[in-house]
Amino acid sequence: QLQLAESGGALVQPGGSLRLSCAASGFRLDTIGIGWFRQAPGKEREGVACISRGGGVRKYADSVKGRFTISSDNAKGTVYLQMISLKPDDTAVYYCAAPARFTFQTMCDPDNMDYWGKGTLVTVSS
Repeated sequence: QLQLAESGGALVQPGGSLRLSCAASGFRLDTIGIGWFRQAPGKEREGVACISRGGGVRKYADSVKGRFTISSDNAKGTVYLQMISLKPDDTAVYYCAAPARFTFQTMCDPDNMDYWGKGTLVTVSS
């Protein structure tokens, strides 16, 4: 059973940076696709940044391209989300999630994720 645990959420000022971590256990990271998703108050959950099995393909939401970077450390079993130039609109609970069956077409679709962490809160405010 895949288990995911996020950490690193915090209050940060606009323009600031933050790195989130997702510790994965139960599966080797290089055998699964995994991604970061977020849900802001009153909004639907959305895919932010996702990485394919083996790390060869990465997908980003248009709103975070050039500012967020997803990476994985297979030896540590950890996936990271490096965020820079943060904006108030980035305020949300951030989750990492993975599908039971990976496809490139649905790799960043929250409706196709089967395993979820509990989330970590990121607040961007002055």
